[in-house]
Amino acid sequence: MSRKGSILVVDDEEIMRDVLETILSGAGYKVDLAKTGEEAIKAYEKKPYDVVLMDVSMPGMGGLAALEEILKLDEEAVVLMITAYATFDTAIAAWEKGATGVIRKPFQNEQILNIVSRGIKKRRYEEERRTLRQAMSRFVNRNRIIYRSAVMENILQLVERVAQAKSTVLITGESGTGKELIARAIHESSPRADKPFVAVNCSNIPSELLESELFGHTKGAFTGAVSAKKGLFEVADGGTVFLDEIGDLKPETQVRLLRFLQEREFTPLGDTRPVKVDVRVIAATNTDLKELIRNGNFREDLYYRLAVVPIELPPLRERKEDILPLAQHFIRKYNKENNRNISEHLAPEVLDALEAYDYPGNVRELENIIERAVVIAQTDEITLDCLPVDLLSPDQNKNFKTDKNNIVYYFSSSGQINFYEEVKNFEISLITQALEKTGGNQSHAARLLGLNTTTLNSKIQTYKIPKKKSFEMW
Repeated sequence: MSRKGSILVVDDEEIMRDVLETILSGAGYKVDLAKTGEEAIKAYEKKPYDVVLMDVSMPGMGGLAALEEILKLDEEAVVLMITAYATFDTAIAAWEKGATGVIRKPFQNEQILNIVSRGIKKRRYEEERRTLRQAMSRFVNRNRIIYRSAVMENILQLVERVAQAKSTVLITGESGTGKELIARAIHESSPRADKPFVAVNCSNIPSELLESELFGHTKGAFTGAVSAKKGLFEVADGGTVFLDEIGDLKPETQVRLLRFLQEREFTPLGDTRPVKVDVRVIAATNTDLKELIRNGNFREDLYYRLAVVPIELPPLRERKEDILPLAQHFIRKYNKENNRNISEHLAPEVLDALEAYDYPGNVRELENIIERAVVIAQTDEITLDCLPVDLLSPDQNKNFKTDKNNIVYYFSSSGQINFYEEVKNFEISLITQALEKTGGNQSHAARLLGLNTTTLNSKIQTYKIPKKKSFEMW
């Protein structure tokens, strides 16, 4: 098979088949021929083609009927219809049935080569996307972890092995790298998966209450303890407790946690009877625990009890191969949440900008950037002006200008401004800000803008501004 691609030409006229074969073979494509729609279907059943060029009007099974059958065999098939009767209705009928494009006879050789080249690129893109999804499906479906990099593949393999054991795990990494996601993956891949997974952020709970939360208390154990309460270790019996920000534990709580890890039992506050539970502990931190040990702020013996199996998550800037699949995942997520249909395909300049950025906030920051882009995109794809200005390179940034009111305008590469486009952008900005200020209440937003509600609603529909209860503007 030609490295450039395989083409199936379907036409009942021999001279047309010969002409197309000569043009395409001369350009390096592998070309097969069929005289009827029935022959085309049989050929496609034997092997899928990168592109099918098919006449609309043929005796027997017509091109549109054959198109439907080919798409049943391969829903991603790239089929280009050729017709001498390229009326608007013919084109619409072909597109509605799933054709990639319609070519009118007579055509220029260059026209055929150009449209076939675009079809090949579309086919390759769909194949790459399918391959990527298949490669990720094992972990995406079970553990909701999106990745493509070798370093994350190694971590997920370690997760699979660790999950079957009872050993304590310490997950380290910068904020936003997905430590809780990895902890959940360990739990969900383990024999404990049907038991509770209890997450505790040690920095969010006041130190004087944290021991009570973890170990429970009896009625009257302290002021305000009006009733007995089970601790989270007891609630999670049989399952997993995830202790996030473990470096923030106070010394007295460190002592009690160490004793629990050694004895697998604890005594609730105000009680004298120990409670024995079967709980796996997974801890996480974005601080350097060894530095805390050197400073006397963290117990060395507790560290070694926690770090039986250490897992270090790399920052996103060190695994940039994951940016594209993560971005596509977040586009799907926020399309669904905002009732939008933004393309998952990212233009080269957009992907370049995303991959060049260092992400101090890691995956969480990337998600925030993509959510914003999906919400404010004015077309069906994410463009450079959907990204935060400080994310762009100097060359990309030169097309942006900020006025004294801090409103950012985008200039085309020619340096010209489309007046009507800028007016539209300004209206969208004003409406979005009004909706943000009013919590999405259109009646209040209309009064704020000096418009009647009908006019505002019409503009929201025209500009496809997402209807959310609240808006976050950058």
